Amino acid sequence: MFTIGDFARYGRVSVRMLHHYDAIGLLKPAHVDPVTGYRSYDARQLAVLNRIVALKDLGFSLAEVHSTVDGSVGVDELRGMLMLRRSQLHAQLDADAARLARVEARLRIIESEGTMSTTEVIVKEIPAVRIAELSAVASGYEPADITPVIGPLYDELVGQLMCRDARFSGPNIAWYEDAGAGDGSVIVHAGVQLAHDAPAEIGATMVDLPAVTAATILHHGAMDGVMPSVQALARWIDANGYRSTGFAREVYLECPQGRLDEWVTELQDPLMGEAR
Repeated sequence: MFTIGDFARYGRVSVRMLHHYDAIGLLKPAHVDPVTGYRSYDARQLAVLNRIVALKDLGFSLAEVHSTVDGSVGVDELRGMLMLRRSQLHAQLDADAARLARVEARLRIIESEGTMSTTEVIVKEIPAVRIAELSAVASGYEPADITPVIGPLYDELVGQLMCRDARFSGPNIAWYEDAGAGDGSVIVHAGVQLAHDAPAEIGATMVDLPAVTAATILHHGAMDGVMPSVQALARWIDANGYRSTGFAREVYLECPQGRLDEWVTELQDPLMGEAR
């Protein structure tokens, strides 16, 4: 038998917590001295304590914990409860990670305000270009929404083309369009320039991007940090009396493998209107 202090130490909980569990009938001591009132615990009760702590850490209420440790919930049902809660926690972690990424991206934008020169913007005539592409829908246009979608598209497209010894004729080009669902989702088009049309068996679509007049700016670094460049381009367009006609194209000029900080991407924002 263990004193309450020893039991608390072995169970890595506080004596106060054991008193609370006793008071609510969740984990009563194996023996209480009728004279001194001292509580004693059996070593087998450590297994019950472990379940209580684990279930509480998983977010179950004390009432739910009570039903699992008093034997009214069977093993299979308990396993199902734990697996469901694990899935919920993983989903919450994913959501929190995505939220944190969005916050960090906005912080980078705020920190860069006033430090990025819009004199780097150049208006160009972009010629028509033919690309082979794969596409998918992203839930939004933020980098945190685009990156998990466009990466696998390029992995699949470029990987299949390289296996067939396709010859690339220029930098990769991504372009976007509204998905039309009214929820902010966009269609992501991951394209590559080829010397010839893509082999039919890889499932790529051949698309002719039209010639456009575009305001362009070079973004240096990973695309997760593209927002300061995007907004510098937007400020220049507004200050010079233009209007954008759609989503900017992304032309990946330099993409060294594994060195995202060395990437160079040209953002091409198609224009309408005359400069002031």
